[in-house]
Amino acid sequence: MAGDRQAERRDSTSPGTPAPSAFVRLGEGEFHARLAATAGVAIALFTAPHCGACRAWKRLLPDALGDVVQVFYEIDVSEATGVARGFDIFHLPTIYLYRDGRFHAELQCPAQAGTIRETALHLLHRPAQEEP
Repeated sequence: MAGDRQAERRDSTSPGTPAPSAFVRLGEGEFHARLAATAGVAIALFTAPHCGACRAWKRLLPDALGDVVQVFYEIDVSEATGVARGFDIFHLPTIYLYRDGRFHAELQCPAQAGTIRETALHLLHRPAQEEP
């Protein structure tokens, strides 16, 4: 039973390593419905198994934004190919901010906790951007 729980928590960026409990993996069929039903601020982190930068961001985001973000979602683009194509995701990691189920902004900044926090708060205080 304990092994089954660990297997369920494995992430795409570290094969064989349990995912941080802060992240919920979203698959192809549940992406839009789950995000639409999410109240508050959510992060959608698009990753892939080979992406070293994705692992770094995955460690940084909960520390930088744990008190701001209600849910951290991880989307493995090698599994959720339709979602990745729908957003034209070509560079990883790609990080989207959602507010109350709607796209708010793309988070683009250096991978430093203070900068991530400052940039995210700035984006959240501005009007929502158009969804990609």
